[in-house]
Amino acid sequence: MVYEIAVLPIHQERVERFKRAFADVEPLLKRATGYGGHLLAQGIETPLVLNLIVRWRSLTDHKDFEAGEDHQVFMDALEDFFSEQPTVYHLEGAPFTSAEYNVQNSFFDQA
Repeated sequence: MVYEIAVLPIHQERVERFKRAFADVEPLLKRATGYGGHLLAQGIETPLVLNLIVRWRSLTDHKDFEAGEDHQVFMDALEDFFSEQPTVYHLEGAPFTSAEYNVQNSFFDQA
């Protein structure tokens, strides 16, 4: 399992419109091969930065999505909202664990 972390700096006056635009193109992400869930969250200390975390079955699945037409449409709908170039990186690992119950639990599984 691979997590894509995308740090998305958004123009101040465009944050709410970005969220609506993201909701419009979200189905393109959800239908991608290897997609396993996502979280879009606004920073508390940095409210002009949204963080997109996507769980992929593999890095290859993410790269295949990036190379496809759906990704181009996805990015075309969002790129004008960015105040600077987004940063994207990947993590590899298992779902989060719960210290209270010592069982694996992922916030992606709640979707």
